[in-house]
Amino acid sequence: MITQAKFQSQFLHPKYWPMWFGTLILRLTQLLPMRWQMKIGAGLGRLVYRFLKKRVHIARRNLELCFPEKSEQEREALVLRNFEETGKAVFDSINAWWWSDAKVQKHSEILGFENLQTCLDNGQGVILFAVHALPLEMGARVYGQRGTGVGVYRPHNNPLMEYFQVNGRMKSATSLVPKREVRQMVKALRRPDVIWYTADQDFGRSTAVFIPLFAHQEAATITGATALAKMGRAKVLPFFIERNADDSGYLLDIGEPLEDFPGESEVDDAIRGNKIVEQLISRNPAQYMWLHRRFKTRPNEDDPSLY
Repeated sequence: MITQAKFQSQFLHPKYWPMWFGTLILRLTQLLPMRWQMKIGAGLGRLVYRFLKKRVHIARRNLELCFPEKSEQEREALVLRNFEETGKAVFDSINAWWWSDAKVQKHSEILGFENLQTCLDNGQGVILFAVHALPLEMGARVYGQRGTGVGVYRPHNNPLMEYFQVNGRMKSATSLVPKREVRQMVKALRRPDVIWYTADQDFGRSTAVFIPLFAHQEAATITGATALAKMGRAKVLPFFIERNADDSGYLLDIGEPLEDFPGESEVDDAIRGNKIVEQLISRNPAQYMWLHRRFKTRPNEDDPSLY
């Protein structure tokens, strides 16, 4: 369990100077008015849409698999909007890591915090069941203005980037746990405490069941929420963050605890979880991470790729 970012003398080596310089430039952009940031971000997203055709193909294919009922023109318009929102998300992360608490509070609103607090008051840990909404980094920072929790994350391979990542995320968490450290997550839940959890990406075949997600019938889906809720004796609450339509701030919504979760079957729980994922994504589909190859793992190893 990580409780602070540790500076290393190797970070002063010249090979890291370009990253230091780039980080300084990014940090300075948090001084810009939010609407300026978002206009710049939308422009960056349009550039990516124009030149990174492989990523455009992935997003386009995901939307085709999930929403075959939409026309090609509707899906393409959503792809372009998604890339604009992805460019804006660069600034969401910058703001999450470097805005002051006062500025975060000025630009955010939290709904449903009492749902979480009631669980903790009853001695129950909380699993915040989130999706990879593009402002997710800011979601943790906004939540951190009212509560504490344990962040579950993937350590970065670059040690300096790991330092920046931990330093930024510790502004909204009491500690960080690598995503494979299940024992530490369970220990936190039994304290009781709060952890963030996502089950909306493709983590491979070994821990997956193949169940529907939107119109696609065989989405590889992990079942870890069931085990965590059982072992941690925790409640599961939907967690959703979005940027306002006018790009003026952020809205965080924490739902009520799921009834009868976990159930008798982890597959049934995963199906239920995907229904919640669908509901959360549908609240603002343009602000979802469609660039991820969500359906890369097929039920059989010799099945052709969907991409």
